[in-house]
Amino acid sequence: MATIIADNWQTWFDENGPRLLLFARGWSVSREGAEDLVQETMVRMWHYQAERGGEPPDLALAFSTLRFAGMNQRRTDTRRKKREESIIYLNDFEDVWLDPTLEDDEEAVMLREAVQRLAPKLRDVIVMKIWGGLTFQEIAQTLAIPANTCASRYRYALEQLSQELQTVKEGRHEIA
Repeated sequence: MATIIADNWQTWFDENGPRLLLFARGWSVSREGAEDLVQETMVRMWHYQAERGGEPPDLALAFSTLRFAGMNQRRTDTRRKKREESIIYLNDFEDVWLDPTLEDDEEAVMLREAVQRLAPKLRDVIVMKIWGGLTFQEIAQTLAIPANTCASRYRYALEQLSQELQTVKEGRHEIA
């Protein structure tokens, strides 16, 4: 029985781990930090689900748990930063946010940077919808907002991304 549950979790994580990692990148300043958030989320989910039969969690619940872990991490980081303001804080890591295999692809870099510049509330909806594959209803439950608000944020984020990428493309054509 324990082997079956472990196999179910492994299958679930193989399918959903990249989605969770992508979402975690919005809450962390580095890939390693995002991986730590996913790991923390999985441990929390494992303990939570153990009381409910041990089956893997609903993806929306995992996103919600990850979001709260990210908020806690940000709060911790903010407090630490205030304590360390007098010390020079070096931040010399290179981020690859969406897909590490596309690290050198110019358009992927532009998209990655454009998504990172979105307001967090817009970025969360975009990531959960496009890369997480959640419905607006699932996103609404995860973020504790109305589904119509999710849909509006999604449309607004797509408009912003479209305008920004169009401006960049037009600028490249003018140079050529």
